[in-house]
Amino acid sequence: MKSFLPAIPPLLASLFASALFAVSFAASGAERFDTSGYDRSVRVQDNLYNAVNGGWLRKTVIPANKAEVYGVELPAIVDQRVRTLVKELATRPQPAGSVAQKLGIYYAAYLDTDALDRLGIAPVAPVLAEIGAIASVRELAQWQGRAQGRITTPVWLWGGFADFKNPAISRPLAWQGGLGLPDRDYYLLDEPRMAQARAAYLRYLSTLAKLAGMADSDAMARRVVNLERQIAQAHVPLAESRDPARMYHPMSGEELDKFAPGFDWSAFLQAARIPHGERVVVTQAGAAAAIAALYTQVPLDDWKAYFQLRSLDEAAPVLPAAFRDAHFRFHWAALTGATAPTPRWQSGVAELDKAMGEALGRIYVAKHFPPAGKARVQSMVDNILAAYRDALAQCTWMTPATRQLALDKLARYKTKVGFPEQWRDYAGLDVREGDALGNRHRSRRFEWERKAAQTGKKIDAGAWMMTAHTVNAYYDPALNEIVLPAGILQAPLFDMAADEAANYGGIGVQIAHEISHGFDNMGSQFDGDGTLRNWWSDADRKAFESIGQRLSAQFSAYEPVPGKRVNGQLTLPENLADLGGLEIAFRAYQLTLGGRKSRVVAGRTGEQRFFLSFARSQRAKTRDERLVQMLTSDPHAPNALRTIGAAVNVDGFHSAFGTRPGDAMYKAPGQRVHLWK
Repeated sequence: MKSFLPAIPPLLASLFASALFAVSFAASGAERFDTSGYDRSVRVQDNLYNAVNGGWLRKTVIPANKAEVYGVELPAIVDQRVRTLVKELATRPQPAGSVAQKLGIYYAAYLDTDALDRLGIAPVAPVLAEIGAIASVRELAQWQGRAQGRITTPVWLWGGFADFKNPAISRPLAWQGGLGLPDRDYYLLDEPRMAQARAAYLRYLSTLAKLAGMADSDAMARRVVNLERQIAQAHVPLAESRDPARMYHPMSGEELDKFAPGFDWSAFLQAARIPHGERVVVTQAGAAAAIAALYTQVPLDDWKAYFQLRSLDEAAPVLPAAFRDAHFRFHWAALTGATAPTPRWQSGVAELDKAMGEALGRIYVAKHFPPAGKARVQSMVDNILAAYRDALAQCTWMTPATRQLALDKLARYKTKVGFPEQWRDYAGLDVREGDALGNRHRSRRFEWERKAAQTGKKIDAGAWMMTAHTVNAYYDPALNEIVLPAGILQAPLFDMAADEAANYGGIGVQIAHEISHGFDNMGSQFDGDGTLRNWWSDADRKAFESIGQRLSAQFSAYEPVPGKRVNGQLTLPENLADLGGLEIAFRAYQLTLGGRKSRVVAGRTGEQRFFLSFARSQRAKTRDERLVQMLTSDPHAPNALRTIGAAVNVDGFHSAFGTRPGDAMYKAPGQRVHLWK
């Protein structure tokens, strides 16, 4: 789940697959443990993941419109609930100008594909014309500033974050971007899969240009791909761009003009509505300088062609059918292996979530999140924090001074459960009937300008980076808080009727995972106040890095796709959080027993059901194309390897199942990687 920078950038995010687990109850009220989907031919001691999920994997066929499926499609369940709520709003009269009316109008406009087909390219024509009229690099910089929130420019702004060195103040991040393919490796690696993706991208851009009536579309596409290759060469590799100490370069527009000449940063930031004189945190300074230089090296006409095609790509989902089909063939079929598009209603829910997510979340929690659930989850958080305190207090490799600071940081953790205390206001958002693209652009700019206006001001400590109905969670190091949206706090991951083994193996591991991000190789660079500073002794940091190196080497040896290994360094923060989360959640489950023996259900002890539930929570099946994409750009390892890679290091797993030398999952005690021992 979220760690320290997202999948869009990887600092506050790392997506957790919502493949969930269930304990169910017989009609008589007698407990039973659900083992459906297990593979009886595989021993847990040889492969925990396949033993729990192998039967399901054999029988499950990935639908044509998906790149991956999960054991329980909780996001789809949430989407269906949201769909029902929005349909009710759209079909009933709502007060003029109300949020309810705006939600209904926005959703209806997106779903009306007949209207999109009739309008042709008219909705996007003004954007193309505006780009075509650009006469200088300064005007190009201004246009990019006005486009913030709508597209990711070669250096783009991401707002709403606390300043790393002064977490009381809000400061946008300036992040490398602007690529149409998922990551720099797609442009630079000489591999068959990458070459196929590049060829598909070139065809896609040429198709967009032809559909828009642009002259010499093939040549235009080649120029744009060549420009993007130069941008990709300037990018810092993803595995190297996640170190907070290297990411903190606060600069104003004037300072950036001197540091990275070639691009008019002052004009860019002014058009982006960043208050004059305020700084943004440049996260990849070398990339920013190299990209800025391209603006004087690459002809202006190439830049204009690039932004026209990037704008067509962004608008394609709300343009006529030929654009929508081309968008699907590239983004889904070529990059993920899906063979049919997502249902329009479902992509409409996602679109609405981006536009007015908190408004959706407000009506969602009123219907689907009972207060009792929030109270029980908070009690689990408190118990897991207690288990973490015990683990830190007993840690043998940490010196007393650093241990005390670690305990102090833990004591300062804040938790947000379910939904925000104060909901966002959408009164100023202009939503119009029959204007799907305009609604999209206005909503995204509305959200960006809200964040830009916070620059240099006191951070809004009550704000959420996710909507309440999101099936995910995150840890924010600068605010030192974990956030658990209502969307993830439901059966079967969290079930009010389930026993503690089930819930601690499900949501408990997730909670502990998020807490652990405060002590992974990135989050550990922030103190209890959320300030980026080195609070570790040199010896402690060296010992911790040694643990990380061992875990990185373990995961780098995994090869889930022939010829494509896990990047152990890229995935290290998530792997550390997975390991720490599993260790601590198991310790917390043991605390609930109070020294008593766990109950046996369906022949399984509570300890065994904890690990079986954890393995089932990771149940997923993924196309190879999507796996390659993830291995290149996702800070998580594939689900099967997350399960096995964490469990083999946890003593409790080996004790619960009595592993012995010769078992495939046996790892000698001295070889196991432990965080807090």
